[in-house]
Amino acid sequence: MTTIGFIGSGRIGSALAQLAVGAGHDVVLSNDDGPASLRDLVARLGSRARAATPAEAAAAGDVVVVAIPVRAYRQVPAEPLRGKVVIDTLNYDPARQGSVPEIENGDTPPPLLLQAHLKDSFVVKAFSTVFFKHLPELARPAGAPDRSAVPIAGDDAAAKTVVAGMSESLGYDTYDVGPLAESRRFAPGTPAQLAYLDPDGMFTAPGRPAGVAELAALLDEVN
Repeated sequence: MTTIGFIGSGRIGSALAQLAVGAGHDVVLSNDDGPASLRDLVARLGSRARAATPAEAAAAGDVVVVAIPVRAYRQVPAEPLRGKVVIDTLNYDPARQGSVPEIENGDTPPPLLLQAHLKDSFVVKAFSTVFFKHLPELARPAGAPDRSAVPIAGDDAAAKTVVAGMSESLGYDTYDVGPLAESRRFAPGTPAQLAYLDPDGMFTAPGRPAGVAELAALLDEVN
């Protein structure tokens, strides 16, 4: 099985780590508060989980998930991620997380920010559309009629294949949207970003499954 490193182990990171451990992967968790702050989470996840520094998690992971506020992207260590597949879960929402000057002044579009920082890594945008509480509850076995799909985007085909395989093991199909820049089609505020929310209950209701066909139609609404 794969070792998955986590840079950021908050709500999204811990939800994905829960799925990963359940699928038989090993996880190495990190945050900016240090390994001791993750003791309880590691205990809940069990023997397949351990805590480390961000640099150690980056070095240990066969695949590394970045799940931090966008404004903190420069804290992601580039050198240990050289040549690795990196899953970018970040959503740019300046009202909630603070603005990023490089985005606001037009130098770097939001979908390309992490890849611009990690020039020697293979960044794939994935798992940026499902609310953290819904990630575990929407996961389904392969072939389940109500299995959901998540959109992915990246500039390297082999990296996207790796991420699709990992997603498959976590309980989700994938839909390849194309190059990393095309992840704008599932950015905050787009129909695909809202695909898994019950319109009547939104974040307070259970997650709503969205399969490949429905996801593709929603993505097509953004030119």
